Amino acid sequence: MRSRSWSRVTSGVLLSVIGAVQYGTSKVFYKIVPHFDAQELRQYLHQVMATFSKTGKAVVMVVDRSGIHRAHKLDVTLDHYHSTLRFHFLPAHCGHHLNPIEGFWRVMKDAIGAGRCLSDLGQLYKRTRQVLMAHQERPIYAFHW
Repeated sequence: MRSRSWSRVTSGVLLSVIGAVQYGTSKVFYKIVPHFDAQELRQYLHQVMATFSKTGKAVVMVVDRSGIHRAHKLDVTLDHYHSTLRFHFLPAHCGHHLNPIEGFWRVMKDAIGAGRCLSDLGQLYKRTRQVLMAHQERPIYAFHW
């Protein structure tokens, strides 16, 4: 009997969302991507900085220690925004309670219908956008220290 290798289709991972919660407002800045890699994260960082560079304030992103956040491909982007963007890495094995976006992902997955199957990727994309847009109108998740 042959063993099966992991794949996106058999594991159910079909859609990725990159996002961050703005402290104080609970506004979520997100991007739906076909897969989560360093290139998609770089583009997302440029979009975030295009939004926040006008404020004149530094942007600090709280991130876990996953390989994607530590990828060398991000060095050029982080150097480009050296004085206005920085990552604050959470301690290893600290759990998700210190990162506000993790609570949002949990609530969002529940609202979309985690554990339930949708008939196709288009329906999943549509439902994900509905939940994200509804959050912007009236927050489904509010984070406060």
